[in-house]
Amino acid sequence: MKVTIENKKGLTKDIKVFIDKKTMSSYMDDKYEEVKKNVTLKGFRPGKIPREILKRQFGKAIFGEVLDKVLKDTSTKALEDNKIKPAGQPKIDLKTYGEDKDLEYIISVTEIPKIDTKFIVNVKFDDYSVKIDSKETDKRIEQMAKNQNNFKEVDESTKSLEGYLVVFDYKATIDGKEFKGGEGKNTQLVLGKDLFIKGFDKQLIGIKKNDQKKVEAILPENYPEKEFSNKKAIFDCKILFVKKPEQVKIDDEFAKNLGAKDLNNLKELISKQINDEYKNSLNVLSNKQILKEIEKIKVNEIPENLIQEEIKILTEGIKEEDVKKDKKKYENQAINRIKAGLILNAFGEENQIKVTEQELQAAIQKQIRMMPGQEKMIQEYYQSNPSLLANLKGSLYEEKIVKEIKLKAKPNKKEITKEQAEKLLKEENDKHLKEHSHHEHNHHKNDKKIATPKKPSVPKKKPR
Repeated sequence: MKVTIENKKGLTKDIKVFIDKKTMSSYMDDKYEEVKKNVTLKGFRPGKIPREILKRQFGKAIFGEVLDKVLKDTSTKALEDNKIKPAGQPKIDLKTYGEDKDLEYIISVTEIPKIDTKFIVNVKFDDYSVKIDSKETDKRIEQMAKNQNNFKEVDESTKSLEGYLVVFDYKATIDGKEFKGGEGKNTQLVLGKDLFIKGFDKQLIGIKKNDQKKVEAILPENYPEKEFSNKKAIFDCKILFVKKPEQVKIDDEFAKNLGAKDLNNLKELISKQINDEYKNSLNVLSNKQILKEIEKIKVNEIPENLIQEEIKILTEGIKEEDVKKDKKKYENQAINRIKAGLILNAFGEENQIKVTEQELQAAIQKQIRMMPGQEKMIQEYYQSNPSLLANLKGSLYEEKIVKEIKLKAKPNKKEITKEQAEKLLKEENDKHLKEHSHHEHNHHKNDKKIATPKKPSVPKKKPR
């Protein structure tokens, strides 16, 4: 194989590939031998069909398969050997081809530009930490204590009030008859929460231990035994215990029950937890700053075909007249997105950043945990939509790249208060809602918080 690059200036290249007829003949010989072993023709023993017969019957198809394979293999090798990464699918123009002939063709390709990423170390961004006031930590711990159920049994003369816990056995009837599911033992209800059957627990306010109480209630529409749903039932309740809520004492014992060493350690852990919650949100702002800074890095030439593809994505669902009116705006957006994507990809490759299958699956599992009960649906959703999986992988790839940039770039460390953090986040959220509202007005389908191309959008190396 002989490879010649016709033009070496700019991103558009024509690569001439020449393969002599002797090499092509050897490919054809191999293919005829393969076909001979697998084809059965009447009047010939398996493996003994003359080549002339095969050529007459299958010649065009055999040559087509050989040509397709040779073009695929040699064009890939020609690009890889010359370290050319195509921006989009290369075009192949056949000049000479045919059985017993030399093969000569031209690969027309737009190359991804070489990116100098050394300027990334000069990127500046705000690295926030949030100073958490001790009052904020105490308030969070008090809320945790409040959410813990702590009840103490009262004597037989004390009547239940809203917020009390009542423990009871019951037998229920419909029209005087017992029914399936109409019996319960040691049932516990916190009065006032209305979590059992609507209107049930209000009727238990004012009862005492050992009381017998009849409660009327309409069985819910989603009652497991469908024939009894929406029917009026009478519950004969035997009150076993009445317990009043007690404030949880916030001390070392309370802290130990929550997995801390003592109360001071719990305060440290909660303070860190609150700080991390804000820091994770503020990281989005830092990431956007980095991406904006990256957009300022100069790239001498950006492939026109990638710009046009990006404009199509940006303007999907927008009226043609609106696109024409704001043509320059969309063009600039596309250039910035492509440029940022190219720089990020170049940095990722230089630093050998990859997304493993384990990381991809962990991200899917994280989404599953956020939607309990829909595990199977989410798994099937990703399995049947490879593009969604590619987008998720692209997002993870970008996250890893930005994380690596943060280690090498120049952070401007800022310690801010919780109030300042909330103000920053509110401003960002309002800005995003405003942008989203604008996109919705234009029927825009591609609203993205961080608008940069993902790695899967980088063109494949192999032409077809």
